[in-house]
Amino acid sequence: MTTLALTGRLALAVEHSAAPVTVRAPLARLIETHPGLAVRLEEDDGLARALVAVLAASRSLARLCESDPRCIEVLADLDDRPPVDARSASALAAWKRIELLRIAARDLTGLDDLEAVVASLADLADDVLRGAVDLAEVPDERLAVIGMGKLGGQELNYASDIDLVFVDGDGSSATRVARNVMDVARGCFRVDVDLRPEGRDGPLVRSLRSYQAYWGRWAQAWERQALLKARPVAGDQALGDAFQREAALELWGRAFGADDLRDIRAMKARAEQHVARQGLSHREIKRGWGGIRDVEFAVQLLQLVHGRNDPALRSRSTLGALTELGAAGYVDAEDARTLADAYRYLRTVEHRLQLVDEAQVHSVPSDPAARAHLARVLGHRDDATGTALARFDRELSDQQAVARSIHERLFFRPLLEAFSAVSEPPTAVAPAGLGSDDAVRARLAAFGFTDAERTRAALEELTKGLTRSSRLMQQTLPLLLTWLSESPDPDLGLLGLRTLVSGSHRRDRLVATFRDSPESARRLCLLIGTGRPLLEPIRRNPELAAELGDDAALARRSRAQLAELAGAVLGWRHDHERWRAGLLRLKDTEMARIAARDVLGIDDDDATGAAISDLAEVTLEEALASLDPPVPMAIVALGRFGGAELSYASDLDVLIVFDGHSTAEVEAAEETAEALIRTVNGATPAGRLFTVDTALRPEGRDGPLARSIDGYRTYYGRWARTWERQALIRARPVAGDPDVARRFMAVVDEFVWQRPLDDEGQREIRRMKARVERERLPAGEDPQFHLKLGRGSLSDIEWTAQLLQLRHQVTSSGTVAALGALVEAGVLDPADAGILTAAYRFLEHTRNRLYLVRGAPGDALPTQADQLSRLARSLGTSAVALREEYRRVTRRARLVVERLFYGIDHQGR
Repeated sequence: MTTLALTGRLALAVEHSAAPVTVRAPLARLIETHPGLAVRLEEDDGLARALVAVLAASRSLARLCESDPRCIEVLADLDDRPPVDARSASALAAWKRIELLRIAARDLTGLDDLEAVVASLADLADDVLRGAVDLAEVPDERLAVIGMGKLGGQELNYASDIDLVFVDGDGSSATRVARNVMDVARGCFRVDVDLRPEGRDGPLVRSLRSYQAYWGRWAQAWERQALLKARPVAGDQALGDAFQREAALELWGRAFGADDLRDIRAMKARAEQHVARQGLSHREIKRGWGGIRDVEFAVQLLQLVHGRNDPALRSRSTLGALTELGAAGYVDAEDARTLADAYRYLRTVEHRLQLVDEAQVHSVPSDPAARAHLARVLGHRDDATGTALARFDRELSDQQAVARSIHERLFFRPLLEAFSAVSEPPTAVAPAGLGSDDAVRARLAAFGFTDAERTRAALEELTKGLTRSSRLMQQTLPLLLTWLSESPDPDLGLLGLRTLVSGSHRRDRLVATFRDSPESARRLCLLIGTGRPLLEPIRRNPELAAELGDDAALARRSRAQLAELAGAVLGWRHDHERWRAGLLRLKDTEMARIAARDVLGIDDDDATGAAISDLAEVTLEEALASLDPPVPMAIVALGRFGGAELSYASDLDVLIVFDGHSTAEVEAAEETAEALIRTVNGATPAGRLFTVDTALRPEGRDGPLARSIDGYRTYYGRWARTWERQALIRARPVAGDPDVARRFMAVVDEFVWQRPLDDEGQREIRRMKARVERERLPAGEDPQFHLKLGRGSLSDIEWTAQLLQLRHQVTSSGTVAALGALVEAGVLDPADAGILTAAYRFLEHTRNRLYLVRGAPGDALPTQADQLSRLARSLGTSAVALREEYRRVTRRARLVVERLFYGIDHQGR
């Protein structure tokens, strides 16, 4: 029988259902196989409504109704929960399907709201797991089954995995028993045990003591977040309760800090990016824009921030926690209600999607017909004013927008209201919960703001007055604070923002920038919250802020473009002090642009080093030209400058060479060299362009600053030592007379590259390197984490490359370029070159970022926890992970260095 002639109330029920055509065929088959069902459906309105609703919404449950005669009786009395049948795994699975049908029917007919539905589904899973434990043959073994995720939070959906971890009582058979439990449970649910310590690589079962040890040493922020939902669901109750107590101690025993917040934010951002790459940002109602995760993420972070001091917030349920957050004032009461409504709506849409085939579906279908069916199952109908599909699309979009907007402002809006309430008349009431200093400090600390009073003062300064710009700043502040909290040093960023808007003219300009380019505002917050080397140039050159949102405006200038810009800026300044001030401003502005491209990820480390080198070259060129040398002179770069690999804190290692022989020419050259160094180095650190270092010149500090071409030739031919030959590997003319530079480089080529390095020369370089390792490491700095002089660090890699270059006569000035040239010459294995190059770039990147974060040179990972944390955040990692990465890359590099530089082959031992 495939068609059915319906009459009476049953016909009306089918006609008004979400899918009349879909309902008729299975209903006809049911009436055909169940004698008397047609009459019963006409007489029992409740049974008719339940059956029609299920058939319209779910293909899988329609098939169940046709295959299991018990379904009709279950649907006839939705208040009667079938008793659990755990006689066997198959009986348990059959009971699970019947109970799921009852829950779905109560849901679809409106008997239960979302809270009751998700709790019933969790109760169903609990009973399955208890039955699985009974069937798993656990004679004497103490085993506790802990529910995590939505199961633990008692907010399961129709197609959820059940997330589990297992705790044993130190028994030897616990893993076998746990696998038996999982095997039975998998007949009813998908089981996920990846939330256990170490995930898939960790043991399936651990003792309580093992969990405690893992939490104390290795647990990441997301693992602490997961403990919010932990709940014993089956097995040994006493052991489960003990696990829950210890999990609570781990979760609430220490403050949730800024690093924890950043780790969790980064994890969520990665999930959103994954959804975006699939083109599902607005169709994915779980992880997409304005989705379920936006609500859960916001609620859980507020719990983690404030739950330590307010036990009432420790609810495992999202809606329960949100209700308490609103009642206590951590969230605006209206926002809490609106967000809860959006969450209920999104979860309901998710449920209707999953009921179709009981599949893990989280995306709204793109097919209009499928989406129209979803709209009708949700209760929408076509009428003269519009279609069900149009209403659903509009409603979903509105709810997603609400969820996203509240999610984005949730953390700072109540905080700002609490601050503002302090200055209002005594009759004004501050929001409950956030009126206390402890709650304010907790919220700020989690976002990296460490001084509540200073933050309050900065916010008042930013929003004082009633001008149009200050009102716009008040509206924008929650977003600005969010962006600042994502920077390495939010306190510095907030104070920097306060400094940048001091003065009405600068405030209006900055507010206009924020209004016209939110991306500029976001990037500005990141940069000024990174370190003072970025804040100060922007403060002195506020027009930089307007360029930050445009990659093209920030594009790197070539050396020729820099020279042209310098000519335009300096050409009209005839007074030396004004000329020098103009050059200093140009250098600071360009250095800020270089650093901005670095921090924003526009340039890699090679491009950053080359850009700083270009800027240094133009600075020296302009400085030398301003002195109008009386004899032809050239400046030759050595070291990192010669390799065009300058870092932010690098000195400029140079040689100064001239063409001349007479005493007058020698004296003039020396005076010019002295004037050049004074011009570039400046009288004070604040007036310094760069630091010129001439210590690598012949005779070192005892020799003249400038030397003639013939003088260099004589010295290198008679007195130069091996280290001077090594230093000249990276010699490169950077400023001054081209002919002098060319003739000097001919002398260098003859001295450095006329013969391969002999065995004695190699031994001498090795002895020098060993002495450097022993003597040059600054006192108090940990050699294990020294970026420049530690084992496997920058100097190890540089010296290894240079030794190989001299031994095999391979010319190249930069270290990374030299490693590539050595590979091309066939004298360095590509795998070894890859290890050394990766380590060099990691170390150089870290060293550069350390300078920006500290505002001062530094060659070792900081020992102070706060400084190390800020550095790690700037690098997009955690303090622990940064140290581990340092150990990993330097350990691998050191093995290569010992083999290639020192001749120690560990594999041959």
